[in-house]
Parts: sequence; structure tokens; C-alpha cells
Amino acid sequence: MPSPSDDQTLVADLAQASLTLGGAAEPERDCWRVVHRHVHGMLPSEYDIREVPEELYLAVLAARRALS
Repeated sequence: MPSPSDDQTLVADLAQASLTLGGAAEPERDCWRVVHRHVHGMLPSEYDIREVPEELYLAVLAARRALS
């Protein structure tokens, strides 16, 4: 079964969505937040510690950096 990080359309969409969350100041945080929303259905609250798939997060972060 392919992992979500293999879906380049999903990765690109999430990377683009991360740009709308805070701009260029904190790409790591913004990418983590959009992956969290994708996986859990909502942006994380202040104390939300649910995990996200690291492989997907890293793929989104790499795609986001390529956009900058």
C-alpha cells in the first residue's frame, strides 16, 4: 500500500495550504499544522499532542521549501 507521502498531488496541495497559515516565518510549524488538519480533520489546539505521519510531514515540508 502506498504511503500518503507518495501522493505528490496531496503533498503539493498541503504545501500550498501551509502558505496560508502564517507565511514564511515558520514553515515547519505551518506544515505540521496542515498535515495535522489532513490527518485529524482539524487544526491542532494549543495543547493537541496527536501525532502526524512523519514521512508525510517531511514530504510536505520539502515541497513547501521548494515553493519558497
